[in-house]
Amino acid sequence: MQIRRNDSPRKQRSLRAATALAAATTLFFGLMPMGTANAHGYISNPPSRQAQCAAGIVECGSIQWEPQSVEGPKGLTSCSGGNARFSELDDDSRGWQRTDVGRTQSFTWTITANHRTSTWEYFIGGQRIAVFDDGGAQPPSTFSHTLDLSGYSGPQKILAVWNVYDTANAFYACIDVNVRS
Repeated sequence: MQIRRNDSPRKQRSLRAATALAAATTLFFGLMPMGTANAHGYISNPPSRQAQCAAGIVECGSIQWEPQSVEGPKGLTSCSGGNARFSELDDDSRGWQRTDVGRTQSFTWTITANHRTSTWEYFIGGQRIAVFDDGGAQPPSTFSHTLDLSGYSGPQKILAVWNVYDTANAFYACIDVNVRS
């Protein structure tokens, strides 16, 4: 940066401060640790809890900007995947909208990083109601599973789990539905 002699001392100080701020910002962001992969996936239809957060239907924390990032160790049964950053997803009293569904319902995943997949699992009340085995295949960016919900009625919370093939992690999504006859 070149400072001209005819610039006022006040203007010179302002230019120096702006330059120092720009350099500090660049250094700060350059030293920050990189996040995990760009993103992953979530249930978009019927809207999962994180989809409702992203759409602004329910007031949430940082999940509103990254609904695809609810990742945790395989085998959990929480909507947050055990991730404290997304703990609001575990709070059943937050006013989640319920979608009316029939006895047969498709659940659409939106995938933003196509990890090889072991299985897709769906649970109601801790009971596994469906499993789809992909045997290590990579999913497309959008696809659906159709579930048989006969035997259930009224308000239900469905936990969907995407088990990644070659890691110890899974992605989690909870969907609040009202099963109608």
